[in-house]
Amino acid sequence: MKRLTLLCVGILAFATSVSAQQVLGNGQVSGSLETSSIYYAPDKKIERPEDRFGSNNYIKVDYLSGRFSAGVQMNAFLPALVGYEGLASGYKFYLASKYIQWQDKNFEILVGDIFDQYGNGLIFRSFEDRQLGLNNSLEGVRAAYSFGRYVTLKGMYGRPRLYTEYSKTWVRGADLSVSLAEIIKAPAINFNIEGSFVNRYQSLSQAPEYMSPYLDAYGIKPNLNMYSGRINFGWNGLTVRGEYVGKGADYIDTSYESTRKGWAALGEVGYNYKTFSVMGTFRTLKNMNTPINIFESNIYGGNTINYIPALTRQYTYMLANLNPYLMEQVSLNGEMGGQIDLCYSYRSKSNRYRYWNFHANFSTFYSLDKLAWIGDKRQLYWRDINIDVERQWDKKWKTLILYSYQDNMDHQAHIFVADVTHKFNRKASLRFELQYLLSGDEKYEWDGRHSEGDWVAALVEFNFAPHWSVYAQDMYNIGQSKMHYYNGGFSYTHNRTRVQLSYGRNRAGYICSGGVCRFSPAYTGVNLVLTSSF
Repeated sequence: MKRLTLLCVGILAFATSVSAQQVLGNGQVSGSLETSSIYYAPDKKIERPEDRFGSNNYIKVDYLSGRFSAGVQMNAFLPALVGYEGLASGYKFYLASKYIQWQDKNFEILVGDIFDQYGNGLIFRSFEDRQLGLNNSLEGVRAAYSFGRYVTLKGMYGRPRLYTEYSKTWVRGADLSVSLAEIIKAPAINFNIEGSFVNRYQSLSQAPEYMSPYLDAYGIKPNLNMYSGRINFGWNGLTVRGEYVGKGADYIDTSYESTRKGWAALGEVGYNYKTFSVMGTFRTLKNMNTPINIFESNIYGGNTINYIPALTRQYTYMLANLNPYLMEQVSLNGEMGGQIDLCYSYRSKSNRYRYWNFHANFSTFYSLDKLAWIGDKRQLYWRDINIDVERQWDKKWKTLILYSYQDNMDHQAHIFVADVTHKFNRKASLRFELQYLLSGDEKYEWDGRHSEGDWVAALVEFNFAPHWSVYAQDMYNIGQSKMHYYNGGFSYTHNRTRVQLSYGRNRAGYICSGGVCRFSPAYTGVNLVLTSSF
């Protein structure tokens, strides 16, 4: 607890000292600070982590002057929080990213750590997600040039970050976008044709000694080539997007004794008219996991240069997100499926405080190949049928009712959520949730995941704008473990600084962000989260 207290004092002092430092010479300085620290408390029902304290800290500073910009980010793990697989054990303080950039009307060049994405990210995406502990930025150079509004060409070259260090792998790529709408002088439509190429080079001298005799037998080559072609069309509320990806033979998992080619196809169709919108997404792929280091395990964490999220609804409610769809279980063998979203809003003409929001979502995914062990059929990987209705009754009352039916490979669940908000005045409000998960039949166990029976959950939250928020929640398994997973705390916001302090017992499970998940072990502890920007 002493380390946690000292860290709080130091962070608050830093946030206070930098809040006014915004001008430097002829330029503008901006920055942010984020820290998440946990003291792991003893708990008779949950094993305490070996490290009694963990803290993930990020400090970022950017400078902008005209067309010139530069920035750095420092990370400190003191040590890293449990569940952040791949981050170094013990204390780690390092330069996580840096860049200098020059940008004018048609030309851009950046030297340093690159965050970018080609198309939908199926062949390349470098990004940072602190909630997942991922940062696969590319240290190198990126340049882009636009020929008016007709053609944009980008190129890059560098080595990707693999957790806290840089890999010895080299990645190069190019991306081209051509606006046919501009060429044919059709301002009412948006019509682009795009294409990308990415090459990953890794010297075979990096292979572990035990694998050296098998490199030729497995067909492992130092170069991997990937390409994609895309089309984007938009007109009068209608949007159509498509992408096809091809990937050369890649050694994608150390449990396989051969290289495998990969491919993917993604299509989206959407339409919106006034308060109605519908969006459908379809994707099929196989062998599209692309590791930074082919000889490194855990290719589903930070060891990846592309982005393959689960295309399903992303929930914020506790029980609805208890067993998410995990792409890493299926993408090697392939999947096919998609989702459709429908939204409609009805507003009262006589009272602007009254409205209805209707939302329905359906997603389902199957194995790409038929499997003999289930009767020569495609295996169902995931299905979610959900609907929610939000009603604003007047100035004070708002309700949301949600139902979700999930079939997650191993078992089924019916999930019910009631979310009610009452505003006492312009500053004070009370929100509470009631949730119930009715477990269906268990089909079979997959990778250790199985049904735990029924669950109930509740949350109460008081908000006192613009500074204070206090909450308490509990999630209870009434099926097998009879375990309470409770949590309570408060947050305080002042200008651009927010502090949150909480205590509770956290269930082992998956934390997801943007359709990508990481596993977090169970723990009980005090959690301090602070964010500040200037």
